[in-house]
Amino acid sequence: MAVKRIAVLYGMEDSFPPALVNRINELGAGGIVGEHLKVGGVRMDLPSGYDVIVDRISHDIPFYRSYLKQAALTGTEVINNPFWWSADDKFFNYAMAAKLGVAVPPTVLLPHKSHPVGTTDRSMRNLEYPLNWDAVFEYVGFPAFLKPHDGGGWRDVYKVDNPQEVFDAYNQTGTLCMTLQRGVNFEDYYRCYVVNREKVHIMRYDPKQPHHLRYVAGNPPPDAAMAERITKDALLLCRALGYDLNTVEFALEDGVPYAIDFMNPAPDAGLESVGEENFRWIVDAVAEMAIARVKSPGPAQPYEWAKMLARG
Repeated sequence: MAVKRIAVLYGMEDSFPPALVNRINELGAGGIVGEHLKVGGVRMDLPSGYDVIVDRISHDIPFYRSYLKQAALTGTEVINNPFWWSADDKFFNYAMAAKLGVAVPPTVLLPHKSHPVGTTDRSMRNLEYPLNWDAVFEYVGFPAFLKPHDGGGWRDVYKVDNPQEVFDAYNQTGTLCMTLQRGVNFEDYYRCYVVNREKVHIMRYDPKQPHHLRYVAGNPPPDAAMAERITKDALLLCRALGYDLNTVEFALEDGVPYAIDFMNPAPDAGLESVGEENFRWIVDAVAEMAIARVKSPGPAQPYEWAKMLARG
């Protein structure tokens, strides 16, 4: 019987990819092997040669994203689905969460401060001008956060406490598309790994700390009822959005867990930041998921965009 191959595609990470490859090889017992992915020029008519690819970097590298779409087209199971990941954005996530009944703070999508490259004011003739800022501020309230509609890693995020601070920050955003979202005055904050749309690992998290101190040692859990609600909401979101690997962040205010960020399909999994307990959990969970996908691959998909988008 042919050996099945699981490859990990990654960038600057040092701890998670080799640990994942090693764990896959331990669990695969020779019949399923884990590898560090290698790719060069990609022919359009050849399969990738891998049964499963775990993607950790294609959101930053267009070449990798296009490669993964072709790999999925030719039969490789890709975690996460590159078609959906390409189409998703955080503002849509918030709107989806609200439709699902998950608590999210009021959020408004804002036009670009500067015209995108290759456009002029004539390209924006459908845009309301001037923008009704009073209506925006009345809906969102303060304090608030101005942040990219599809960003990550806390890049280009501004905490704002009044209209003038919004304008000062907005003037620095250039061609980025931004959202303004009401801030949550949280008493507790949790970041949850969600794997295979079935496993949830709740981690105490403090976004106010430096990155290497944000994961609270020992993971003191919320009470049972809150843990149940967080788990339910995290699964609901990832199942609706089609993510097999994600983190969902909840800020707790007055007993309500507000979903703050849940578009993290290549979530932080570095030993140096998440700590030993969380690291071992995520390595084991992703390895087990990838091996399960090899053993029970999904059905072949018709060559239609909508079907590829729904794959998995």
